[in-house]
Amino acid sequence: MGKLKKAAACAGVLAAAGIGEVAYFYRRTMKRGNAKVERTIKMAGTDWSQYAPLLEERKTFMLAQAHEDVYQMSFDGLKLHATYFPALEKSDSAEADTGKKKVVICFHGYTSQGMSDYIGLSGYYLKKGYAMLLPDARAHGESEGEYIGFGCLDRKDALVWIDWVVQMLGKDVEIVLHGTSMGGATVLMASGLELPEQVKGIVSDCAFTSPKEVFTHVLHNMYHLPAFPAIPGADILNKRLAGYGMDECNAKREVAKAKVPILFIHGTKDTFVPYRMCNEIYECCASPKKMLVVEGAAHAESYYKDTEKYEQALNEFLGEIL
Repeated sequence: MGKLKKAAACAGVLAAAGIGEVAYFYRRTMKRGNAKVERTIKMAGTDWSQYAPLLEERKTFMLAQAHEDVYQMSFDGLKLHATYFPALEKSDSAEADTGKKKVVICFHGYTSQGMSDYIGLSGYYLKKGYAMLLPDARAHGESEGEYIGFGCLDRKDALVWIDWVVQMLGKDVEIVLHGTSMGGATVLMASGLELPEQVKGIVSDCAFTSPKEVFTHVLHNMYHLPAFPAIPGADILNKRLAGYGMDECNAKREVAKAKVPILFIHGTKDTFVPYRMCNEIYECCASPKKMLVVEGAAHAESYYKDTEKYEQALNEFLGEIL
């Protein structure tokens, strides 16, 4: 009887420890305010200091252009925010003088915001004659929301922003979706939806397959912890609190339904979202597809590691679809 009591006590301690681990992981990862940008940057491991002069130059250029705040309501009643940059009246590129109305909607990464992740690429898109719409994902920046959507909910928010662009600029507008990291997962997960005809293509940079799979990778490789109980426990909590499961929407399954062309980009030295995920998603993609692999690039570093190669890939891809 004593042994049974000890066993029961041990089981109780282990159960409490498991619940504590789940709650700790969930709070740090899924809730606004607890998911810190500094921690994400440290985990991603990319040395952004080496690109500081370029980023400062592009930021100065970007902020000097006309821009405005835009607000829309999500499908579940959240007030979403974005920053809109109209196309430049004059451009360095002959491609900007074709008369076409071109807009790129840019989706940022985990714990970031719209005006942060596309400072570098603003020097590409704006000078090519594109208008830019930079949404803050739910639970990020100026957008409302307590729980992070990890692409699963954000893909539905993407439809709201696409609709806003069409209403704002007319049915003849041509739209490109460009996403980085969580934003890359967002645009790939959106590819499986019925997208308006104005969406001509998708660019996905260092996207993950699903929250479940990327969290499992992080637990194994960075914390040396097993997926159980944190991942199954977080899945249960997230269904109740945020309204979606951790593998409810998987980019591999969604691109199997895709109709619009997709350009996949990933760096070979990405330890945060492993390069293999890009290959897995690419193999499942049913629509016309291209891939750019940037040797030696860490997470979200591809554009800065080899700007010429990145812009050449964009030129070729966008030149074919627009």
